[in-house]
Amino acid sequence: MLTMVMKMEYTYIKRMRDLREDHDKTQQEIAAVLGTSQTMYARYERGANELPIRHLITLCRYYGVTSDFFLGLKS
Repeated sequence: MLTMVMKMEYTYIKRMRDLREDHDKTQQEIAAVLGTSQTMYARYERGANELPIRHLITLCRYYGVTSDFFLGLKS
């Protein structure tokens, strides 16, 4: 059974990828928006590294969504 934290982590990872794909963007394009490498962005998207707050804020602004939505706290 997934704990609440694991479920939230899975939600934000899935949402990060879904938002990117829904906007027809590559990992390289989003990495450039964040000022990081495609390799590091791929690690965020797989859940190998935690997404820093500064990147969360940037992605929310870029996609026009709230952090609650991005993190799966609100539908």
